[in-house]
Amino acid sequence: MRLAIIGTGYVGLVTGVCFADLGNTVTCVDIDEEKIRLLKNGTCPIYEPGLTERLERGLREQRLQFTTGVEDAIGSAEVVFICVGTPPLPGGGVDLSAVESVAKRIGSCIDGEKIIVVKSTVPVGTTKRVGKTIASLVKQRKKRFAVHVASNPEFLREGAAVRDFFNPDRIVIGIAEGDAFAKGHLEQLYSGLARTTRPIIFTDTQSAELIKYASNAMLATRISFMNQLSAYCEAVGADITIVAKGMGLDDRIGPRFLHAGIGYGGSCFPKDVTGLIAGIKEAGCSATIFSAVHEANEQQKRSLFPKIKALLKTLKAKRVALWGLTFKPKTDDVREAPAHVITEWLLAQGATVTAFDPEGMENFRREHPEIVYAATPYEALKQADLLILVTEWDEFRNPDWARVQELMRTPNIIDGRNIYHAQRAELKKRGFSYVGVGVPT
Repeated sequence: MRLAIIGTGYVGLVTGVCFADLGNTVTCVDIDEEKIRLLKNGTCPIYEPGLTERLERGLREQRLQFTTGVEDAIGSAEVVFICVGTPPLPGGGVDLSAVESVAKRIGSCIDGEKIIVVKSTVPVGTTKRVGKTIASLVKQRKKRFAVHVASNPEFLREGAAVRDFFNPDRIVIGIAEGDAFAKGHLEQLYSGLARTTRPIIFTDTQSAELIKYASNAMLATRISFMNQLSAYCEAVGADITIVAKGMGLDDRIGPRFLHAGIGYGGSCFPKDVTGLIAGIKEAGCSATIFSAVHEANEQQKRSLFPKIKALLKTLKAKRVALWGLTFKPKTDDVREAPAHVITEWLLAQGATVTAFDPEGMENFRREHPEIVYAATPYEALKQADLLILVTEWDEFRNPDWARVQELMRTPNIIDGRNIYHAQRAELKKRGFSYVGVGVPT
């Protein structure tokens, strides 16, 4: 099938490259000329395991191309995917300007019956509005053909997006009632990925849009639930890791997303929770649960501050090392990462901050050029008074503790993800002061 992908951000690039890998002919479009130049040369602008190899293969086998020419890409496509960004507005709503701009562009140049798929995460009702915008412009041009608009939310986890594309839990497609044309084409497009246990769910566009928001809000709720419970565990001497294990063994609950830490970040959970809150309030409904989830997460990002003060008393002239800057492992994404909040507070308190992250340092440096970036995890520890584990990258899980102790000025560790929880007795014997999240100190 011939596809056009409008927008080569995280979702658009993964979607386009993976569809090409399935044998489709895909044209990816973006207004960023430098990004398109890099992609044409096989350079992937984001870190995502498995993506670069597929990008190179798609270019080599001529199933994948990149352009800034929207009209040509749309003209040759059977299905057009809208994959542009929908960033949060200052008040918590969703900025749909890019989606609206693309809809107008499509309406002004579409030349025949096609399927327009909204893959960007958008508030409920947006897909219908996109359809009306396109249909109105087609009518103004005195053209006579049907406009088919569908909602097809993405469920791609950063760091596992390629795997998630090829092994989806479900494929959700929202279409207008009775739209056999769109259903037939999209069913064919996704037929290679659907399985008995991984079905294609066809529904109305509003339900499809809300499935995306509701899924992310539920996962965010589980994280904030455990994070808020972790403070109570610390107060009464309970262990959040054991509490999580006991809860997770209940098959009505399950173990996933029950890990206490220093809060969620990234491009999805924060903006999707606030976007859902805005949509619910606009509809005149109560959003108290989701508002509490968001506020609990914002508080959790600051939960390390009293722990740091308890260990170091004062931050003036102290050196603090951060291991990890991205909001999660296996990505270079630092958007809404807890590391931003921690770094800003440490600097305001007078500390010197050194940091290491396997993939996220260049992105983090754009916002925080004032901190020291180390070439290795151990280099970041030189003369440090405190090590804070911020992101649970695999390379941080089993460090050489003798070397760590030798490099640090004072052996203090705050484990923001509890990855050293099982080693805390050994660390204490070595002379480290160890503090976790929701665990006895």
